[in-house]
Amino acid sequence: MSEQVNTPEINEALAKAEGVWKNLQKPILAVLVVALVIGGGYYGYKEYIQKPKEEKAADALFKAQQYFAIDSLNLVLNGDGQNKGALYVIKNYGGTKAANLAHYYAGVSYLKLGDFNNAVKYLKDFSTDAKQVQLLALGCLGDAYAELNKKEEAIQAYKKAAATFEEDENNSSEYLFRAALLSETTGKTKEALSLYKELKEQFPKTEKGFQADKYINRLSLEKND
Repeated sequence: MSEQVNTPEINEALAKAEGVWKNLQKPILAVLVVALVIGGGYYGYKEYIQKPKEEKAADALFKAQQYFAIDSLNLVLNGDGQNKGALYVIKNYGGTKAANLAHYYAGVSYLKLGDFNNAVKYLKDFSTDAKQVQLLALGCLGDAYAELNKKEEAIQAYKKAAATFEEDENNSSEYLFRAALLSETTGKTKEALSLYKELKEQFPKTEKGFQADKYINRLSLEKND
């Protein structure tokens, strides 16, 4: 049978520990209550506000997606009278995935319609984890900048596009080629030569990769003249 030890030192330590707990009890409980309220509020927001909003936004964008697939560009943007367009979704459902995607549809549609300022406006605000779509969006942004004669911005957009999803070799090589060619036309021959070499090394089996030697040789000759 064990003998209970009960010395003044132990009693004093226990008393101190109890006092510390009493002092900390209220702050700790307050923090826990706040955490529960915030967590519950966040869950409520996600479940009862954000989720229904996402569903409504997706429904509103559905017809615009169909029109985008058949290049009915004005209908993509503005709807058909019965169904809403991408611009409506952007305006009324900000912060949703559908509104983000609507920026892509709107930007590409404006690019094809020749409204390059609006193309830049909407494509700049689009971002996605779907790398192949992001590649195309950046490439289209580069095209819009190029049409506006904003060559440096176009080059940067093309380079980003080429590096976004290299598994898509055809599109990646195309945009890297456009970056190189535009660099060349702006007199940045050193940068252009570097980009053509990168094109040859990165995408040797693509059409633009096959053509790279022609541009490399020409710039190399000019450099040595």
